[in-house]
Amino acid sequence: MRSIRFTYSLLMNCLQIDDFSLDLRNDEEWKSILHRISFSLKRGETLGIVGESGSGKSVTALSVMRLLSPKISRIQSGKILFTPASSEESSEPIDLLSLSEKEMRHIRGSKIGMIFQEPMTSLNPVLRCGEQIMEALKLHTSLTKQEAKQRVIDLFNEVMLPRPEKIFASYPHELSGGQKQRVMIAMAISCNPDILIADEPTTALDVTVQKGILELIQQLQREHGMSVIFITHDLGVVAQIADNVVVLFKGKVVEQGSVKEIFHHPKHPYTQGLIACRPSLDKRFEKLPTVADFLQAHEEGGKPLSFKEIKSDERKARHKKLYQGEPLIRIENLTKKYALRREKLFARREYVYALDHVSLDIYEGETLGLVGESGCGKTTLGRTLLRLIEPDEGKIFYRNQDITHIPQRQMRKMRKDLQIILQDPYSSLNQRLTIGDAIMEPMQVHHLFANNAERRERALALLERVGMNESHFYRYPHEFSGGQRQRISIARALAVNPKFIICDESVSALDVSVQAQVLNLLNELKHEFHFTYIFISHDLSVVKFMSDRMAVMQNGHVVEMNEADEVYLHPQTDYTRKLIDAIPRIE
Repeated sequence: MRSIRFTYSLLMNCLQIDDFSLDLRNDEEWKSILHRISFSLKRGETLGIVGESGSGKSVTALSVMRLLSPKISRIQSGKILFTPASSEESSEPIDLLSLSEKEMRHIRGSKIGMIFQEPMTSLNPVLRCGEQIMEALKLHTSLTKQEAKQRVIDLFNEVMLPRPEKIFASYPHELSGGQKQRVMIAMAISCNPDILIADEPTTALDVTVQKGILELIQQLQREHGMSVIFITHDLGVVAQIADNVVVLFKGKVVEQGSVKEIFHHPKHPYTQGLIACRPSLDKRFEKLPTVADFLQAHEEGGKPLSFKEIKSDERKARHKKLYQGEPLIRIENLTKKYALRREKLFARREYVYALDHVSLDIYEGETLGLVGESGCGKTTLGRTLLRLIEPDEGKIFYRNQDITHIPQRQMRKMRKDLQIILQDPYSSLNQRLTIGDAIMEPMQVHHLFANNAERRERALALLERVGMNESHFYRYPHEFSGGQRQRISIARALAVNPKFIICDESVSALDVSVQAQVLNLLNELKHEFHFTYIFISHDLSVVKFMSDRMAVMQNGHVVEMNEADEVYLHPQTDYTRKLIDAIPRIE
């Protein structure tokens, strides 16, 4: 099907960006963001745009949609030429940059649709999902209210949402992440656009949900004959869905070509680095390659890079020694249930089990990986271990001490040894505290060190250890990138000298290169300070790289647990096989 679509796409361009340069304003200072970028999108084609955060991917998409305010953006050069599908081949394309806001409003949604990265912030939380799509239909079509409602329900069926009538009347917060993303896709295709722009539509989704979204976009493209611009930092996803690829680096196009050409014969060191820093499913490296390694090698004359593999015998010997001792943490029949909302006033109360009699041991010095889809109980298990969520049944032992029901005051002292690194470092850092104060605060709470001067010295040492410097001590969280904030969260967790750390989806929303840096850092710290980790993620390739053992969770149960490589090579359950099959691969 791809070859048919690709042959069709050769007929003509529907979008062409020529020599486009753009500046954005930060306070009173203008900064050049896009530098003379040029590429084209053909009819029926899927074009992948890849690069790290800050490379200019989303700014390019917003420029095509003309969603950047003229107060904060200025165009230095170039054209964005759009040729509607209804136009004759000989007709002149439209320069989107020359249109008025009123003219552009007729193109947005009807001719060019966009799926945004975060559906929860893109959807209006006070409007029902169906009403939000009806708004777009009323603006761009002549459908009656009843016809528009039926069209929305048909769209929900088309994007394979369960119970479309119920979801029509639901608010965004009542839907899962995958369901919200499907609502956004329905909204984007509601007026049958010529071009669909998908900006990181699968970031932070489960691999199985991600696979479903990718298959859905491909199916809709075939049915509607759309052209697709797919923006992502995950090259595995691009390899699965795209015909051609554009690689952006610091606002410049450094490489473009077919998927086969880019992934099998990358020329630019930046592209080579992006491909190499994804955790390998077939090889186990001691350290993940990063983009910086390839750029540095290029600057030094293109010397070949080699990365040490961990031999199977070394790993077996380490595990034999690791599992001879007593478990650091034991969990016995841990159960946590939540009451469901009653459909009727006097209806019998029903419960959903987030954890259903879970038992496992965690050994000192190991990394135990927890994988599974959203809602399987991974995060609940992590937080119940720390007593941030109180269990309904079962026992938790730390160093053979039962901590399940000890008083909160005693538990608070114990939390010095038991720390957590959360998924979103921005919301977990206090925006009113400088980074230095945020790292010193837990030391003050646990009365570590004699005074603030010693605490400051410790905080500076920790910042340096996670790759930051002294000037960052005085800055606020909003002044840092996602990867830097995650490093700050790691430094804060280390401030109290913990023994056990839960990493709860701590790299799921990071670029592949930043992710590689953070994973390398976590492994270095583990060996330096002899930490024990629980590493929670929906990305099985990342968990496989990090873990000694891996536990697979489904519906509150641990359905499989074994050495990480063994789980990947010889899965024992259909559910685990489904998770492995859903991992995007570069073939």
